[in-house]
Amino acid sequence: MTPKHLLSIDDLGREGIEEILGLTDSFVEVSARRIPKVPALRGKNIAWLFYEDSTRTRLSFETAAKRLSADTMNFSVGSSSVNKGESLRDTCLTISAMGVDAIVVRHRSAGVPWQIANWIDASVINAGDGWHEHPTQALLDTYTLRSHLGDLDGRHIAIVGDIKHSRVARSNLAAFTALGAEVTMVAPQTLLPPSLEGWNANVSHDLDAVLPTVDAIYLLRMQLERQTDALVPTLREYTDGYGLTTQRLAALGEKALIMHPGPMNRGVEICPEAADDPRSVITEQVANGVAVRMSVLFLLLGSGAEHEAGGLS
Repeated sequence: MTPKHLLSIDDLGREGIEEILGLTDSFVEVSARRIPKVPALRGKNIAWLFYEDSTRTRLSFETAAKRLSADTMNFSVGSSSVNKGESLRDTCLTISAMGVDAIVVRHRSAGVPWQIANWIDASVINAGDGWHEHPTQALLDTYTLRSHLGDLDGRHIAIVGDIKHSRVARSNLAAFTALGAEVTMVAPQTLLPPSLEGWNANVSHDLDAVLPTVDAIYLLRMQLERQTDALVPTLREYTDGYGLTTQRLAALGEKALIMHPGPMNRGVEICPEAADDPRSVITEQVANGVAVRMSVLFLLLGSGAEHEAGGLS
């Protein structure tokens, strides 16, 4: 059954993730064409509702929608009635009344996409809610991993850094383990959640011990904008303990992948040499993000009949 919303990786399960990744192969081919555009979502209207700053995610979704020939509606919080006191619910109802088929939402508070899905009839896609989830980032990361490693069953992936404040870490953990990978969270105690109950992951405070065993290392930036306390003594000390430095780069496996969701803080969680190393697939993640988001939009808004009739041609 075609889902109506994409709110969480857990809603998809292994079968749903596999379906999106399989569909992404088709859209990677579309993106490689001289004119990378198909009429699959012609006549559909998609709105962006971003209450947090975003560059990569927003541009990626906008590019995906345009390549599918959808119409788009941009909502700028800074110049909207939100500044006049309009509630989130009234904003969503107003946008919905304009006849949108889907709303892509990013909000600083966890749970907002679920609430919006209860208020409106349109499909809702979670583009990041607080510290909670970022499902399309996890899907593009999973696609990137599989394109290099093949099946993720038995693969070892380390997620390193500010896990406590990272919605990417939560969604990636769910996606990677759903496909059979073993995940180790590497961070100082202060950058881990207060409780890891229900997290299907190993935990380590020793990056140097974990590094030689991984098939991929996924680096997270220090999310200082979400921190209210000084959780590490200094950024230099954080780099000494948990950054992918030039010395650690030499200890990384020859075929291990280097990943980062962006934006990178070069010289903090990742050295410039690591960011530009041949094992780095960071720019590939960005490129794959467009095709993955095309898949999500098509899955939610396109019809099976249209797909079978050649809607991707």
